[in-house]
Amino acid sequence: MSSKWLDATFKYGALAVIAAVIVLFSLLNEHFLTYDNLTDILRSISIVTFVAIGVTLSQIVDGFDLSVGSTVSLTTVVAAALMVWYEQPLVVVLAVPLAIGILIGLLNAFLIIKVKIPDLLATLAVMYVIGGIHRTYTKGYSVYNNMQMTDGTKAPGVFTESFLWIGKGKWLGLPVPVLLMVAAVALVHVLLKYTRWGRQLYVTGGNREAARLSGIRVDRVRLLAYVASGAFAAVGGILFAARTGTGQIDAGASLLMEAVAAVFVGYSVLGAGKPNVIGTFFGAVLIGVLLNGLTMLNMPYYAFDIIKGGVLILALAATFVHLNRRRA
Repeated sequence: MSSKWLDATFKYGALAVIAAVIVLFSLLNEHFLTYDNLTDILRSISIVTFVAIGVTLSQIVDGFDLSVGSTVSLTTVVAAALMVWYEQPLVVVLAVPLAIGILIGLLNAFLIIKVKIPDLLATLAVMYVIGGIHRTYTKGYSVYNNMQMTDGTKAPGVFTESFLWIGKGKWLGLPVPVLLMVAAVALVHVLLKYTRWGRQLYVTGGNREAARLSGIRVDRVRLLAYVASGAFAAVGGILFAARTGTGQIDAGASLLMEAVAAVFVGYSVLGAGKPNVIGTFFGAVLIGVLLNGLTMLNMPYYAFDIIKGGVLILALAATFVHLNRRRA
C-alpha cells in the first residue's frame, strides 16, 4: 500500500499541488480566478516556458544549460537596441537575436563536445561571458524609447506597434505569447514523442555509448540540443522585450532558477520520471500561479526567491526519491 501511495503521489502530486494552490488563492482573493488574471498568468509564464523548453532539451541529452538566463538578457537588449538605437525593420529585430541564441548554443556545444569541458562548467563560463558582453554593449543601461545616449543625444527610435503586438497583442481574443507558447509546447512534444530525432535525444541521454554503438551520431544530437536551447532562450528574450517595451539588462536574472524549477517539477507530472515538455509546461504553470497569487496577497517581492527555492527543493526531492526507489 505504501509503495502504491508513493507512486500515485509522484505521478499526480504536481497536478494536485497546482489544483490546491489555485483553490487556495481563489478563496483568499476573489479576483484570482478571473479570466483576465488567468490570462495574465499564462502570458507571464510564456517567457519562462520558452526558456524551460531549452533547459529540458539539454537535460534530455544528459546535459545542463546554465547560460539561458544570460541569453535572455542579451537578446532582450539587442532586440531593443535594434529598434531604439538603429531603427531596424521587424524582420531584423527578430532574426538577429535568434541568430545570437543559436551562436551561443553552438559555443556551448563546442566547449562541451569538442573541448570536453563538463556542461555545468562550460555553460557557467558562457553565462558570465554573455553577462559581461550585454552590459558592456549597453554600458550598463537599459534600453527604452527615446533614451538619453552617452553623447548627450536622444535615441532616434521607439518600439514599434508590430513588435509590441508579439508580447502584448491578442489574436482571436487570446494573448499572442500564450498562443506561441502553446504552439511551441505542442510542437516540441510531438517531435520528442513521435519522431526519430526525439527518440535519438532520449537514447543519447540515457546511454551515450550504447547510442553511439547503435549508429546514432551522438555529437550531432547533443549539438542540436544545445543549439535549440539557445534558440528557445532567444525567443524568450524577444518576448520579454515585446512584453515590457524595454530592453532590461537584468531581464533573465530570475529566469534560470524558474526554468530549472519548472523542468524538475515536470519530472513528476504523470509519472514521467524524465525531462519532458508537457511536464515542464505544468511546472511553469505552478511557478506562475504561485508568483501571481503571492503578488495579489501583497507578499514582498524579495520573499519570492524563498518560494521558488522551496518549490525547486520539493521537486528535486520528489524526483530523486522516486528514481532511487526504482533503482533499488
